[in-house]
Order: sequence, then structure tokens, then C-alpha cells
Amino acid sequence: MPPTLTEQQVQWREIVEDPSLHNLPYKVETNARGQLLLSPHKSEHSRRQSHLFGLLRRHVPEGLISVDYALATPAGVKAPDVVWMSPEREREMAQTGDPSTRAPELCAEMTSALTTDAAMQEKRTLYRDIGAEEVWIVSAEGTIRVFGEEEQTSSRIAPSCPVAVDPA
Repeated sequence: MPPTLTEQQVQWREIVEDPSLHNLPYKVETNARGQLLLSPHKSEHSRRQSHLFGLLRRHVPEGLISVDYALATPAGVKAPDVVWMSPEREREMAQTGDPSTRAPELCAEMTSALTTDAAMQEKRTLYRDIGAEEVWIVSAEGTIRVFGEEEQTSSRIAPSCPVAVDPA
């Protein structure tokens, strides 16, 4: 039986406190069975994250923008590449524990040549199921696809934001 969200939070605290896992050059997540998933980042991935962070800074209302933000989901702890949350949502999320069982309003994932459509569909569903209003999928070429309940032509959270980010 997969761990409950509360069990995932306990396990995540153990992972975060494990000195052998500090300073890993990887994005760390868990799967539905609580096993560690390590994803190495290429420089281009980090640059796209930075570009998206800056784009959000210019085009969304005041709020917190963060990278690799841990969220407890029904399929393990996931860490969207970039998130945006309003001050109200940040307070709501803090009340659920760490990692939060409530998603920020906006969660974004960067794809690579190794990313499958199925993996992105799963993450979109997981983030929406725990409260994300929008999930952005950013391709290696920099195209931003915006998803709410359905794919959207633009963001409702950041309507003035372009649907492309500098890919490198």
C-alpha cells in the first residue's frame, strides 16, 4: 500500500535530514512507494528555470516564486521546477505541513529529450489534484503550454506573460 500523505511528510523529513543526501547535484523526489528518484540537471535546464523565474517576476501579481518546491502528492513527493503562490496560498500551504499537501496556484515543469508525455501528464494531474490552478509545461525549445482544466492559449494567473521563454 502506498504511503499516506502524512507518512510521505514524515519520510521526506528523514530524507531532508539525512546528511548523506545533502548537496546532491540532483533534483530529489520520491515515487508512490516512497523510493528516491534522482534527476540530474543540465545547465540549460537551470537556465530555463532562471528565465522562467524572471518572466514570472515581471508578469504575475505579488507572491512567492520558488524553484524545486517539494509537494506531497498521492504518487510521492514531487518538486515542480518553478512555482508561484499568492500570500494567501502560501499561508494555506504552511498549515498542511512540510512538504505541503496543497499545491501553489502555478506549478511549472521543464521538459527535456528524456521527458515523456506520460510523465508530464501524470505531474499535471497530480498538481491539479492537490490544488494547482495552472500547470505550465516548458519545452526544451522554450515554448510554454498552459494547462488548467484543459489546455489554455494563455495564463489566467499571468495573462500578460508570453507563452515562450528563452530556451538557453
